[in-house]
Amino acid sequence: MKETNGRVKPFGIKDKLGYMFGDFGNDFTFLLSAMFLLKFYTDVMAARFVDAITDVTMGQIVDRSRPGKKGKFAPWIRRMCGPVAVASFLMYATYFKGMPMGFKIFWMFFTYLLWGSVCYTGVNIPYGSMASAISDNPTDRTSLSNWRTIGATLAQTAIGVILPLVVYYTDAAGNSVLSGEKMMIGALICSIGAVICYMLCYHMTTERVKVEQNTQKFSFKELIKQLVHNKSLIGIIVCALVFLLAQLSLSNMNAYVYPNYFGNIKAMSIASLAGTVVILALSTFIVKLASKIGKKELSMIGCFISAASFILLFIIHTHNVLVWVGLIIVATIGTSMFNMVIWAMITDVIDESEVQTGVRQDGTIYSVYSFARKLGQACSS
Repeated sequence: MKETNGRVKPFGIKDKLGYMFGDFGNDFTFLLSAMFLLKFYTDVMAARFVDAITDVTMGQIVDRSRPGKKGKFAPWIRRMCGPVAVASFLMYATYFKGMPMGFKIFWMFFTYLLWGSVCYTGVNIPYGSMASAISDNPTDRTSLSNWRTIGATLAQTAIGVILPLVVYYTDAAGNSVLSGEKMMIGALICSIGAVICYMLCYHMTTERVKVEQNTQKFSFKELIKQLVHNKSLIGIIVCALVFLLAQLSLSNMNAYVYPNYFGNIKAMSIASLAGTVVILALSTFIVKLASKIGKKELSMIGCFISAASFILLFIIHTHNVLVWVGLIIVATIGTSMFNMVIWAMITDVIDESEVQTGVRQDGTIYSVYSFARKLGQACSS
């Protein structure tokens, strides 16, 4: 760990920015997949249960790794940032669009599993687990959760605002069409951006809480038994699954709703930009608000706000893109309130699990939570 005059550097803005860059890097490939991969497959190119194994396996690898000078979790970010960037780029290989359908189906399965089940898991599990090692102070952890959301928002701005204006073109009939070649170039730029952000996260964060190597024999049966009796983990898993189902269903639909239903790609970028402004505005006071009324209470208020907006959209079935965007912005306020504190709650769950079992399992607990989020993503698709 970095030290100054024999003392560990205190938690500060450098840690916040560094942790922010971690999710910025994550979402350069995650949001690209969530927002464009299904559209890319259907327009250009034409198992999520594997993650149940790979996520828990990676969690165990992280828990059983020896802490180094940089800590226990950060080294994995440096090791895996290159592979996850390459795997993400390979998913958008438009030069295979003329190949037989059998090969294209193989390529889609192979590259998607390589990226999502192996490489992204390899970097996301240690990154998410690292929050509990950066600081043991609840306020600091809420701050990290907030800054993580800011990082995701910056990535969403780049992908949701800028990319649609670049990768779509208007054909002779006036239809908005996704360009495979431009999509591939966009994926390359996102992969490069992901590596840069991951390395900034690696160099800027400091693991202050020493997490020892777990040397106990792994038992899958014992893990399931612990999970079944961990009410807080069950609660946060259900929340994560349903939240991702709602959030990413909307992201997936956007690639069809704006160009095909409203015929307005610019509105898609405007909605994403407005969402960014909302999140950045909330980030200025969300930590104080969470400290005042509680993280759980704040997340529930946000859920009710977003649910009300989505239900209203369902009822009115609008053909007016401005009405759609306006209610989506209201929903974004609610989902952001939830998302800005959820990462702090998972670190609390990790602490509670240690109290219950006497064993520190940051990586394993986070991997189970991560798998629930991936199930939500799969169901949304």
